Amino acid sequence: MPPPESFAGLLRDIVGPDHVAEDPGITERYRRDWTGRFDAPATLVVRPGSSAEVSEVVRTCRDHGVAIVAQGGNTGLVGGSVPLDGELVVSTERLSGIESVTAHAGVLTAGAGTTITEVHRGARAAGWDYGVNLASRDSATLGGTIATNAGGTRVVRYGDTRRQVVGVEFVTGAGAIVSNIGGTLRDNTGFHLPSIVAGSEGTLGLVTRAALRLVPRLEHRTTALLRFADPRDAIESAEAVRGALPAVESVELCFAEGVALVCSSFGLPTPFPVIDGGYVLVEVAGSTDLTDELAAVVASLPAVADAAVAEDPTAGARLWRYRELHTEAISTVGIPHKLDVAVPPGALSELVARVGGEITAVDPSARVWLFGHGGESALHVNITGVAPDDDRVDEAVLRLVVTLGGSISAEHGIGRAKRDWMEVAHDRSTIELFTRIKSAFDPDGIMNPAVLVPLGNHF
Repeated sequence: MPPPESFAGLLRDIVGPDHVAEDPGITERYRRDWTGRFDAPATLVVRPGSSAEVSEVVRTCRDHGVAIVAQGGNTGLVGGSVPLDGELVVSTERLSGIESVTAHAGVLTAGAGTTITEVHRGARAAGWDYGVNLASRDSATLGGTIATNAGGTRVVRYGDTRRQVVGVEFVTGAGAIVSNIGGTLRDNTGFHLPSIVAGSEGTLGLVTRAALRLVPRLEHRTTALLRFADPRDAIESAEAVRGALPAVESVELCFAEGVALVCSSFGLPTPFPVIDGGYVLVEVAGSTDLTDELAAVVASLPAVADAAVAEDPTAGARLWRYRELHTEAISTVGIPHKLDVAVPPGALSELVARVGGEITAVDPSARVWLFGHGGESALHVNITGVAPDDDRVDEAVLRLVVTLGGSISAEHGIGRAKRDWMEVAHDRSTIELFTRIKSAFDPDGIMNPAVLVPLGNHF
């Protein structure tokens, strides 16, 4: 359902001539995902400046049978915001800015196009903080992170994005503006729409504004990077740290191959004289200095080969580079297949031990790069050296994860990359329920119809 040739004029009447783009040179950055794996043909891009304009755009699309892909910072990694079938891109760029921060209650209200870095700044200026943090924070937007229910590096303490959203305004696929942004932190008057919209990947509607629950700003922060000669010791220690440190904010996991690639790609010094085994990055935060508590837990872990501790933000940021630069470093090797998965606690060691063999059995030329969130037994499986449209390696990874009792998507969502495996993740009754929910919000199936649960397609 791509836009007809005359459609741009209708959009200009709604948002103004400066906010509709159709020149391929201008729209190129909207047509390709961050990884480069998903590359769309030329299409229209519209940038509405209010919920009312979004509503008019959606109603016009519905009248003309035009499909919509909502797009924020376009930092997604599963093709969920790429107009591969020529859909109209509705960008939230102009729906940006912090509207208010209620300091006494710790609630921040902002537009969907506001970056996560901007949310952090607004929260901290008011004496609070925002519980979601991720490496793409400078470009990832609030609306996009709600649509994908992004997690990031603080899930172990604060939970995912869904846990932070207390109110949301969005435009349904029928063009209705639905808003429940109020002044309360609790609302038990029926279905919790923010929770339904979070993780829906733009298939129900387009988020325009949101109210967020903030968390206390913690002034004292200590970061430790630990090396283990045996990757299994790193995995077991990452899972153990979560229960041993009540003030833990992040427990991240990576391995020698990835750390070496980060160092070579960005000219960083190696964190320790030897690069081998597995690495755990732990960060604690509190109202008082928790360095001694962290040191005591580290001392209790078996087989710690090396440790580096940072007690100030600058030194902590240097340690974080070895983990946060993994995604960029992997993209220097080639266009990756990216699979974010989770397994039950205790099963992560088996997943790490088996996944490389499962992949190379399908394609011996594949290279496998692993890192993730050790505190939640979640792993990012990155595969290079494989053609972007060769899904055999994806199949191998996802079926292994399901065999271990895990989830085929721990963070990035389903998008297009994993849509065909939804029947592996859920039984038919669940998928049919998803489809009926979508129909209620989007009766004509115009909202991101090719991801998650396409209308009329029960897989």
